[in-house]
Amino acid sequence: MRATLARLTMITWLTAAVAILICAAPLAAEAQAGKILRIGYLTLDPGNPYRAAFRQGLAELGYVEGQNIVLEIRTGDRRPERLPELAAELVRLKVDVILATGNPAIAAAQKTTTSIPIVMAVANDPVALGFVASLARPGGNITGLTLQAEEIAAKRLQILKEALPSLSRVAVLWDPGFLGSRRGVKEAEAVAPTLGVQLHLVEVQRAGELDGAFAAAVKERAGATFIGGGAMLFAHRIQVAELAVKRRLPTTCPLPEFVEAGCLISYGPSISDQNRRAAYFVDRILKGAKPADLPVEQPTKFYLTINMKTARALGLRIPQPLLLRADRLID
Repeated sequence: MRATLARLTMITWLTAAVAILICAAPLAAEAQAGKILRIGYLTLDPGNPYRAAFRQGLAELGYVEGQNIVLEIRTGDRRPERLPELAAELVRLKVDVILATGNPAIAAAQKTTTSIPIVMAVANDPVALGFVASLARPGGNITGLTLQAEEIAAKRLQILKEALPSLSRVAVLWDPGFLGSRRGVKEAEAVAPTLGVQLHLVEVQRAGELDGAFAAAVKERAGATFIGGGAMLFAHRIQVAELAVKRRLPTTCPLPEFVEAGCLISYGPSISDQNRRAAYFVDRILKGAKPADLPVEQPTKFYLTINMKTARALGLRIPQPLLLRADRLID
């Protein structure tokens, strides 16, 4: 009798324990779902307008600021030396993931933490710079998207020649401190002879050198300018566009954002697209995926963008076939 009573007591206890666990599971899930996640956003450019695209990407995945996420935005005010401290500040805040846009921001985040996941929204040559081991297998705590903007430099020069058939001399404004620019210059140099174009390289590493760089282009009797990639030139794209028009020099640029700022032509991926897509990586990581297991994505769409207002200001008539191929005409 006592044994039977003991067995009944044990069964009752086990039943109660299982019931408690079943009831607790939804509560635990609900508590986890109610957690507000912190996302760091690190960028060099204070005027970065592409956070809106990132926010849009997050919203499409069900994230609402103030409800289930908080964005901790830190900008370097176009001063790369500020980025390490800003990255350290995000680490001290114990953010769940860092979204870094641009090589300087990625490098600063990488040097600051090896444990917090880092998503690259805009990166050039991430393998060569050691951000990831390979595109297919990133390894470490970094993954995201790469631009490949410099890998299509030859195509950009071809489009410039198509826009200006009589073009024979082009000034290449490039930042030697930006690794991707070297690849772009080599690609442009390789195709230039077949296009009947002579290139003149002009180094520019700081915004204060831009005016002198365009003056050097005019002195070399360049008929147009080929703008290289890199965070500095991108951050000062409005100044680049204004100086180009002032010096009466058509420009070809690596990203459509340059043309939105007033440059003439660009052929390349969209940073807005990159930021929107970066939300996918952030979502996967917040749901438990490891950056090391998420392959780095390359752009699938390259946009031909032409600024018609700038063309008129320069007194240019863009050939109709090129206009018909354009993905976007800015007027």
